[in-house]
Amino acid sequence: MSPRAPHGRVVVVTGASGGVGRATARAFAERGDKVALLARGREGLAAAADEVERAGGEALVVPVDIADAKAVEDAAQQVVDTFGHLDVWVNNAFAGVFAPFTEVTPDEFRRVTEVTYLGYVFGTRAALRHMLPRDKGTIVQVGSALAYRGIPLQSAYCGAKHAIQGFNESLRCELLHARSGVRTTMVQLPAVNTPQFDWVLSRMPGRARPVAPVYQPEVAARAVVHAAGHARRREYWVGGSTVATLLANAVVPGLLDRYLARTGFDSQQDQGEDASTGAGNLWAPADGPHGHDHGAHGRFDDEALDSSAQHRVSRNRTRVGAALTVGAGALAARTLTRRLTRR
Repeated sequence: MSPRAPHGRVVVVTGASGGVGRATARAFAERGDKVALLARGREGLAAAADEVERAGGEALVVPVDIADAKAVEDAAQQVVDTFGHLDVWVNNAFAGVFAPFTEVTPDEFRRVTEVTYLGYVFGTRAALRHMLPRDKGTIVQVGSALAYRGIPLQSAYCGAKHAIQGFNESLRCELLHARSGVRTTMVQLPAVNTPQFDWVLSRMPGRARPVAPVYQPEVAARAVVHAAGHARRREYWVGGSTVATLLANAVVPGLLDRYLARTGFDSQQDQGEDASTGAGNLWAPADGPHGHDHGAHGRFDDEALDSSAQHRVSRNRTRVGAALTVGAGALAARTLTRRLTRR
């Protein structure tokens, strides 16, 4: 358990009713923080609030569709009216469609973009409205390796995550230019064992699954909490698979295109299991008006990893970064020498 904050921060977590958001809300609560839970699913929100209270935090449930800009502004105001201010805002809510691009309708693509990208924009704007006057606060954008590397069958989600990356970099530059005390950082996650794979809209023949290796949502939650307390750093990578993917994409993106073309379809499906044919949570919360709480974990507990050695190393990256920089420089020099020799 993390050390408890002396008075508790005021933290907003979007997408808090399940998955990574649910685990993140609980992780902040273990520090004694006040946690506002934003999502659509009322069953999941109620269960999340109970977990926050039992973990030692104070919960505020705010049902909201994160794609509605006015509703998000109102939600932020409700948090401030209740707790007095905002310290941390975590953008995490998302939606997705598992299907080839040509099988995703324009309305479905638009909805994924509105939730997964514009939801972050609206959440960030609402947070800044209250943080900038105080010249204090932290915004954490929960990203993914897919913010840099697109994969098949998730074109709308990958496009949204790429957009978040560019938006966050632009915002960070503006805050630095203004010498603002408000910080923004991004946490790039690996595949995580969440319930989304059982409620996502899918048109694949097999049942949707994350690309292995899979991590437990608590691994992601710990990374988000750490990032919220160390937001001077622009970005965090979580999981060895994230590092490998992003480095390979930077060095040999064309080769990675071909690799994913061969493996990316089968690796995102459990063969022999029937796929979901419903609309999932794209248009309505997964727990529905008479549904049930899905919790933080998906159906992959048997294979999910509950720790990330890479992230522990990443927290003390100065020495590691220096070694990698020297190695990269030597490799670049060697490559350039060979090219010049051939001329």
